Amino acid sequence: MSDEPNSDAEGREPESDGPPEQTPQEKPAGAAGKSAGAPGSSTNQPGSSSADKAGKGPVGQGGPPKGDGGSERQPADRGEGPISAPQQPARSDRPEQPAPDGSEGPAPSEQPAVPDKPAPSEPPASSQQSASPAAPTPPVPPPPAGADQTAAMPVGHGPGGDSTPPEESGSLMENTSAADNGMSAKEAKKAAKKAAKLEKKQKRRRTGWRRLLPTWRMVLGGVLLVVLLVSGALVAGYLLVSIPAPNKAAAAQTNVFLYADGTQIARDGEINRENVTLGQVPKKAQHAVLAAEDRDFYNESAVDPQAMARAGWNMITGGERQSGSTITQQYVKNYYLSQDQTVTRKAKEFFIALKLDNEVSKNDILQGYLNTSYFGRNAYGIQSAAHAYYGKDVSELTTAEGAYLAALVNSPNAYDTRAHPENKDRAVARWNYVLDGMVEEGWLGKGERAKMKFPEPDPVKPPRNMSGERGYLVWAVKNYLINNNIIDEQRLAAGGFRITTTFQPKKQKAMRDAVDDKLMSKLDKKNRKVDRYVRAGGASVDPKTGKVVAMYGGIGFTKQYTNNATRRDYQVGSTFKPFLFTAAIQHKSTTQDGRPIRANTIYDGTNKREVVSNGQGTGYAPENEDQRSYGKIPVSTAMDKSVNSVFAQMGIDVGPKKVVETAVDLGISKNVPNLAPNGSIALGVTTASPLDMAEAYATLANHGKHGHYSMVQKATRGGEVVNLPDHDPKQAVPRAAADSTTATMRSVVQGGTGTAAQAAGRPAAGKTGTAEEDKAAWFAGYTPDLATVIGVMGQNPKTAVQEPLYGAGGQPRVNGGGYPAEIWGAYTKKALEGRPVKDFDLETAGNGNVPGTQPPSSSDPSSEAPSDEPSDKPTQPEEPTEGPSSPPPSTQPPSSPPPSDPAIGGVDGGGPGDPGGGDPGGVGGNGAPGGDTEGDPGSAWNGGAPGVRRW
Repeated sequence: MSDEPNSDAEGREPESDGPPEQTPQEKPAGAAGKSAGAPGSSTNQPGSSSADKAGKGPVGQGGPPKGDGGSERQPADRGEGPISAPQQPARSDRPEQPAPDGSEGPAPSEQPAVPDKPAPSEPPASSQQSASPAAPTPPVPPPPAGADQTAAMPVGHGPGGDSTPPEESGSLMENTSAADNGMSAKEAKKAAKKAAKLEKKQKRRRTGWRRLLPTWRMVLGGVLLVVLLVSGALVAGYLLVSIPAPNKAAAAQTNVFLYADGTQIARDGEINRENVTLGQVPKKAQHAVLAAEDRDFYNESAVDPQAMARAGWNMITGGERQSGSTITQQYVKNYYLSQDQTVTRKAKEFFIALKLDNEVSKNDILQGYLNTSYFGRNAYGIQSAAHAYYGKDVSELTTAEGAYLAALVNSPNAYDTRAHPENKDRAVARWNYVLDGMVEEGWLGKGERAKMKFPEPDPVKPPRNMSGERGYLVWAVKNYLINNNIIDEQRLAAGGFRITTTFQPKKQKAMRDAVDDKLMSKLDKKNRKVDRYVRAGGASVDPKTGKVVAMYGGIGFTKQYTNNATRRDYQVGSTFKPFLFTAAIQHKSTTQDGRPIRANTIYDGTNKREVVSNGQGTGYAPENEDQRSYGKIPVSTAMDKSVNSVFAQMGIDVGPKKVVETAVDLGISKNVPNLAPNGSIALGVTTASPLDMAEAYATLANHGKHGHYSMVQKATRGGEVVNLPDHDPKQAVPRAAADSTTATMRSVVQGGTGTAAQAAGRPAAGKTGTAEEDKAAWFAGYTPDLATVIGVMGQNPKTAVQEPLYGAGGQPRVNGGGYPAEIWGAYTKKALEGRPVKDFDLETAGNGNVPGTQPPSSSDPSSEAPSDEPSDKPTQPEEPTEGPSSPPPSTQPPSSPPPSDPAIGGVDGGGPGDPGGGDPGGVGGNGAPGGDTEGDPGSAWNGGAPGVRRW
């Protein structure tokens, strides 16, 4: 036994020097870097002698071999670490004896072998502690009885007694662990690297919301998968889709239009097509079409993915609608497929266009496109379009005419200047776009381009099967479907639809009979020239449902092509004044001196009273009907008598912008001409149609609730059912505002200018209106069940110029309280025949109380100086007479003093000056084409009436 004292890992003396079987054995120094208590590890077993620690370095460096409980001893791994002093290996004097139970090591009764040489002295405890960062290993408790004992072996000695010098590869901890687990050094390094990677991965593990985000590997894999699927789909589609035979829809089918009860109105869809060769089409006309639709046609592929993506994005984001299709794709749609807006059709169009581009020449595709495109006016192909618009063969078209036909392809309904004269500016802009494109592409010289003037097309020739009122109804329904984006124009032209309208035969007959009885029967076109100018239009709407139940467009579609019910070129006059009062209540407006505007609010009704704004004169002094002055009167009286001076001031008090907002809320389209926020808005310069006004008045009748109005209640095509907009009424203006207006307008029928409407025999509210120079007269009114607007207009049948109606029907003057109110009363009585009489259920909140009218004073109001502000008490104006004081001759307009600046007025508070020429009478957004077949268009209104001072 060695003379060196035994010590533990920290250099402390053991508790006992007794024999091994009686003294707890220390943990070998070589196992200090290893976790204590590992299963199967001999470091937790007793039997190591103090001689094992004699030559050890810092804790965890080197150690004896580990017993594995087998019959053979495994060689120990070599550790490395700093050596404080040279060590000589110790040898046993005798070979080790196997343990009684077969494990290696000395028998319990034996002492450890004595080395040949004394071991060098052990370094100081303080040196060991500073060299090793590991914590001291606590003494290991003795194993249970019968446990194997492992013989102690000096540090650095293998089982065979060979010396094992220290090595500098790998960590001592790894080597020790490898020795404990029976691994080689190389395997230990691999295990260490794997553990390090696992630890690093665990540190990089994402937590929280980051776990929801895909990794870059997932994104890349997804992109590659999508590319693979798309590529496969393209290849499969190209191989599977073949070029079909020309479709039957290339020869358009017939649309069927029905009344609300299912009886037939008319059929349309006669084919107007004549194919021509490309050589028959002038080169300039070909280039015009390319400039309009596809300028890179000869140089591009059959499809344009960029244009398709742009069109799809615009559709998703609500931008301007674009087709995204090349000429080849459009030709495929027109000739081989259909106009259905489906993904399947679009996919077929894509692949057929690719195949067609590889098998057919560009010239053949362009020729097919020109022969299958729809140009409007039931014209399919450029040859039919040349005849429909200019009455000539395509070979005779000028460059300017060819450019106009090319412009039509984009939107035939919108760019037909005879059908929609109010859209002429848009049509001319599109025409200029085509010509400018030709110049850019080098197809047209700049000098030739500069000399060109817009080629106005010929009047429309309506089809013969649309005679009578049928054509008006059919064209109104078509425009309704197109303008509300319910059915695409070209798809509708292809036909095959069965359309049930909202028009009711009983009400249609009632309106037609009322016009014939109250107006047309009074005309003498042979002996009175002015009677040849008379036109009538009307529209009737159910306030609860928004359905258009009746419409009168004219004496016959083939005689007067213009639909007078939907045209937007005549001023509505004083029928616009109720919207001012509604706006005043809705916005809680006040007079110039701060008094709330109600039915009993006093205004100055003096003729030519200067309008005041913020205490300052504006220089605007409109005249009243027949130059009459009314003095201080309530708003209700001003409504009864259509006093222009009162409503001109009220328009400024409320604010023109707010007036326009309220009119739009009630149902007037923003696209109506002259709906501008300026001072003239108060006196009815807006050129809304009877249908526009009927929709707005229906909102008043429905207590301020407005929904989508409709002309179609069902539309099908084969098994397809077309989706139609819901009525979906909403409170557009407060009920108090609408009901207060109704209460005020009731007095117009009871004792104002609209007493002729009492013929309806029901409670009614309404307003008369007459345009300047008697060019149009209106009555707009409603019962709780029906809102109807009737207009009588003057138009020259040859020039389409608006004409005054002085002397028409033998009357000195035509105003709203005459023929229009009489037609309204007769129609309403017949239309509601058999239905119970209903009275208005009004909630005015004190804004619509109608006071009695004060008697007029005996003084001459016209000689009084106008006041700057309305007073609180009415004056006593001279009692006006119902008719003109001195009727004018039947053929000449009445003489009157020169009008004030500006000249606004006319009978019943008409609108401002003549626009000069007039339009051929087209419709606005919802009407049928305008202009009589023999008429020419006049000038269009732009931004208010001429001669109206704005402020």
